[in-house]
Amino acid sequence: MSKESLVVGIAALIIGFLLGTLVGGKLMSGKHHQTAQQPAQNGNSMSEVAIVTARITELEQIVSKDPKNLKALIALGNDYFDTNQPQKAAQAYNKALEIDPNNPHVLTDQGVMFRALGFFDRALANFEKAGKLDPTHLQGLYNIGIIYAVDLKQPEKAKAAFEEILKKDQNSDLARQAREMIKQLQSVK
Repeated sequence: MSKESLVVGIAALIIGFLLGTLVGGKLMSGKHHQTAQQPAQNGNSMSEVAIVTARITELEQIVSKDPKNLKALIALGNDYFDTNQPQKAAQAYNKALEIDPNNPHVLTDQGVMFRALGFFDRALANFEKAGKLDPTHLQGLYNIGIIYAVDLKQPEKAKAAFEEILKKDQNSDLARQAREMIKQLQSVK
């Protein structure tokens, strides 16, 4: 074995290990939860973009071989979400929801992507379903408030959604954000 072959082999092992670790971590988390207000991070370094791009390629291959791989579909949707590809993310989440239609986290993430695409009614339906499936899942309720406040310009409905969060939770970061949104809505009047 030549010195070049050995170096290439070691480099390939290291890259494979890193990609495996990243994909495995993403697959195992299964949770993504961003708010409708938070855009995907676009300030990633080139190495992060390359890693996510490689991970997307790997996940696409996994899903093409095993289209019912729920964890891979969710991870693929999350990576599309993070790389500002809302149409692809919504489609990946849709395939995941065909397998597990009662996942409030996936419903919420897909709802955020529907909002990004301008499908506010579909986004609201997702957020509402997530809340019915898990009343403690307040992220969808917060996102309902955002759509009513920002997109549909219905401040009373927005305020009602944020107040509903505060009835269920007083101490979390989401509760703090809901209080801040209520203040902003009141200052607009």
